[in-house]
Amino acid sequence: MPDILTILASADDGKAVPAAFGVQDYQWVSLAMLVLIGVFLWKKVPGLITGGLDSKIAEIKQQLDEAKNLRAEAETLRDEYASKITTAEQDAEKMIEGAQREAVAILDKAKSDGEAMVKRRKQMAEEKIASAERDAVRDVRNRAASAAAIAAGDIIANKHDAEADGKLADEVIAGI
Repeated sequence: MPDILTILASADDGKAVPAAFGVQDYQWVSLAMLVLIGVFLWKKVPGLITGGLDSKIAEIKQQLDEAKNLRAEAETLRDEYASKITTAEQDAEKMIEGAQREAVAILDKAKSDGEAMVKRRKQMAEEKIASAERDAVRDVRNRAASAAAIAAGDIIANKHDAEADGKLADEVIAGI
């Protein structure tokens, strides 16, 4: 079987086909095409690969920057809430202390008010007792005076006569 080169060489009508270094012209064209494709691939493929890698690197950088920003925001929020919690705890402690002071003050006031009320009630009871004593003494005096007046009237009526009454009336008038 004749090979392709022989067939091509015979297809040229017996003309001599130029060959350099033992390579036919179509082989030179094929080789040139391969070199052209190789150069094209050598220039374009690394550029495509590096371009793809660069875009992937840029995307990863952007994600890292976004993650850093989110972390910074989260730390800021954490610090803010930590300070709010601290402030809230301090406020709660102050409120508890204030409530305790207020409770102590209320108890002290209630105690002093109770003591004052007991003192007032005791004084009122003593005043009622004193008033009752005064009323009783006055009543006893009035009864004693009434009894004395009645007794004196009886004694005077039994032992006095008209002459003694006239003398007594003169003495009273003279004393005035």
